[in-house]
Amino acid sequence: MNAKDLAYAAARGGTPPTGLDDAVKALWLARAGRWDAAHDLCMDEGNAQTAWVHGHLHRVKGDLENAKHWYEVAGKAQPEGQSGLGEEWVEMAEAFVGE
Repeated sequence: MNAKDLAYAAARGGTPPTGLDDAVKALWLARAGRWDAAHDLCMDEGNAQTAWVHGHLHRVKGDLENAKHWYEVAGKAQPEGQSGLGEEWVEMAEAFVGE
């Protein structure tokens, strides 16, 4: 599965494909419009990938102060405001599963 496949599968809805790690599954859920489920999945994870997704999710909600913390945990610079959310989703998907 690559980033395009992940986006396509999420757009179709249903359930996430089997075998995804938590960061990728959270991305799938976010793309499918299931913010709460995505957030719940990555909320307690302690790795850089899920922290990056967690920060992204808080940017989606406009909670930039909370997002800042998670970007720091991920070792990433937080983008300004809420611009570029779609592009960042693609960047994460490509980083986690490939182009």
